[in-house]
Amino acid sequence: MSAVNHSPSADAILACEGLSKHFGGIRAFTDVAFQARRGEVTAVIGDNGAGKSTLIRCLVGVHVPDAGDIFFDGRVHPFANPDEARKAGIETVHQNLALIDELTVAQNLFLNREIVRRIGPLALLDRKAMKQQARAMLSRLSINMPSVSQRVRRLSGGQRQAISICRAAGSGAKLVVMDEPTAALGVQETANVEALIRRLREQAVSIILVSHNFDQVRRLSDQIWVMRAGRMVATVRASETTGNELVALVTGAA
Repeated sequence: MSAVNHSPSADAILACEGLSKHFGGIRAFTDVAFQARRGEVTAVIGDNGAGKSTLIRCLVGVHVPDAGDIFFDGRVHPFANPDEARKAGIETVHQNLALIDELTVAQNLFLNREIVRRIGPLALLDRKAMKQQARAMLSRLSINMPSVSQRVRRLSGGQRQAISICRAAGSGAKLVVMDEPTAALGVQETANVEALIRRLREQAVSIILVSHNFDQVRRLSDQIWVMRAGRMVATVRASETTGNELVALVTGAA
């Protein structure tokens, strides 16, 4: 177990120093230091109310922190909103997935980034190109899907999660942030999503994983950060810790 270092390392793709966020009189987290290394899976764990989801929202521009600095890709880079984070190369897979049930797989993959072809002054959706690229995106990550023309509402939870992850990774993101990606999935679908996360890592995509599942973070992650009661209390290499140690760090028994 290591003490939390307040200086980002040279290989950190995303980091923060002295980050704090309050909502009125409620403290979400205070003086947090954190970093995620390039090409690694970095996990953030903690009990309910520890502040981990709010921290992630501050890092990707959903909330503006009250104090502290955020660093991305080697420079100070606070984000005023999620679009700024997305343009910089950060994609987020939220718990609610943010998919539109009545659109097809291909349409969801290209939502807000549609491919168009121009005929004079007119810009028309290039549905054929989107379908072709959607198949290529799914194939690159070995995702099995009945058809890119299938409406999302007909898909399983695991397939929907795979689409969200594929959309995030397929945009050329430098960093993909996943908030509880398997929370509502069964055993087999969880295994499929975990395999997808491993494939992303093999392709040198940096990942931040928020999860309550300690066994999962030990299987998938390289570095684990522990939050408790609004503070970042420890960081450990996944290969050097145990489930019991993580429980002790989360609960304060360590």
